[in-house]
Amino acid sequence: MLNWFRTSILVLVLLLAACAIPVPPEKAAYVGEWKAPGMSLLILADGSIVYERIRGGATTKINGPLKAFKGDDFEVGIGSMATTFKVSATPHEKDGKWLMTVDGVELTRTQP
Repeated sequence: MLNWFRTSILVLVLLLAACAIPVPPEKAAYVGEWKAPGMSLLILADGSIVYERIRGGATTKINGPLKAFKGDDFEVGIGSMATTFKVSATPHEKDGKWLMTVDGVELTRTQP
């Protein structure tokens, strides 16, 4: 039973990864690990996204494939099960730090 479960999880992860589009070259600055108190966002070049946000005592986690960029915003998920991250300040360098504002939160890139 445990082997079946592990195999099912592995297949699901592979299917999700296969649905991701890679980050386009013109959006390469988005790639990296971004953090702020209560929020973290990991964007990999292959289009894998890992997001976690703690707000009001609740935790929201999204692990999924990059579906599309819409202007500066990006969509994560599969089919109708997708969410759009609103980017009000694209990745930019300020005082030696890389910053980006997503869903109203200013994030700092900890790793490219």
